[in-house]
Amino acid sequence: MSSDNLACPSTSDLRTQPVAALDKEGIGPAMTSIPMIACSTSLSEHHSGGSGTNKNKQMVEQLQRYGVISSKKVVEVMETIDRALFVPDGTPAYVDSPMAIGYNATISAPHMHATCLQLLEENLQPGMHALDVGSGTGYLTACFATMVGPQGRAIGVEHIPELVASSIKNIEKSAAASPLKGGSLSVHAGDGREGWPEHAPYDAIHVGAAAPEIPQPLIDQLKPGGRMVIPVGKIFQDLQVVDKNLDGSVSIRSETAVRYVPLTSRDAQLKGY
Repeated sequence: MSSDNLACPSTSDLRTQPVAALDKEGIGPAMTSIPMIACSTSLSEHHSGGSGTNKNKQMVEQLQRYGVISSKKVVEVMETIDRALFVPDGTPAYVDSPMAIGYNATISAPHMHATCLQLLEENLQPGMHALDVGSGTGYLTACFATMVGPQGRAIGVEHIPELVASSIKNIEKSAAASPLKGGSLSVHAGDGREGWPEHAPYDAIHVGAAAPEIPQPLIDQLKPGGRMVIPVGKIFQDLQVVDKNLDGSVSIRSETAVRYVPLTSRDAQLKGY
């Protein structure tokens, strides 16, 4: 059934109803406290005359309105990097939902991108180093590059070579084209569970698939004072925030329940896990 045919709930319903954070879905929704985005599926219906840039801005404004985004910096970067350039042609780019991108992979829903960017914001300051594991279409890697600037470094690691190639093309069309050309942004084919040691240690690490446990190489490559955001679990998953203290010890807390595809090998992913 097309979501365009669904009736919009009232504003009061939206403010109290938890959203299904079915991020990179596998089985079913994991309920979180993030507010549902009002009628996000209707953006293309009601604003079809606007440009893609305007629709992207409206998407971000909705995320603000319903309390998903509170950071001005995250608003700025999500308005700068147009989501439509990072989803397959013909898909509704501005709907608050994950989208299939092929190879049994997805691009996360906008509210999850916003959540992760806010959790990592202090570790994405100009000049810092960021690693995006399971970089997919390149959206968050582009956001990271925009935040850390030309003196920083944003690295995407994706084990599907075809996605690496297409993500680079996506970035070339986006506002992150300059750091890609300048070398402060790069995307590599590899097993993200091993991180990317060449540019370690990292101030920020984002993992876009659920690990049964936090991979030790990622902890090792996290800089003292750095932060990693990673979904952990199999059937039941939590988005975990991993902070490496200045003495090298690690603190871990759960942010919210989520549902991601598993962080696994390339072969297992292509076989459908």
